[in-house]
Amino acid sequence: MEGAIEIKDKELHRVTATCVIYKGEEFLITRRSLEKKFLPGKWHVPGGGVTTDDYTNLPKGGQDQWYHPLSSAIRREVREEVNLEIGEPEYFNDLAFIKPDGLAVLNVCFFAPYASGEVALDADTMDYKWVRLEELGNFDLIKGLEGEIKLVSDILQKRA
Repeated sequence: MEGAIEIKDKELHRVTATCVIYKGEEFLITRRSLEKKFLPGKWHVPGGGVTTDDYTNLPKGGQDQWYHPLSSAIRREVREEVNLEIGEPEYFNDLAFIKPDGLAVLNVCFFAPYASGEVALDADTMDYKWVRLEELGNFDLIKGLEGEIKLVSDILQKRA
């Protein structure tokens, strides 16, 4: 197949988690550094890779297992990227993609309420905005993100 990306190992994936953070009717979006190799300058939501440190420092939930490593990872990523604390993360979606270098990525999408803190950006993030749904079209978002935020908004509206 022309232009196909070679997948290095079909059983291995980088596991990542992202979080749509909401405060009232606003959602936090952040802009990736122009220095990033993958999707530089695009607007997205906080998140990143899951590491073993996200769970091996937690109490074991069984003989050799840990519960809630993704929740732990997303809380860490939010603290690192934007310096915020969030409420309980809730799963709402997942997706897979293959990066140009052939790395397969499995991303688990969460949403959570803003809990506390003032936004302070890490070196990989160049800007942030709290936006309403109708403003999302004004930003160069990572493909699919607008639909994800609308899905979260729908979930929240049904609960209201």
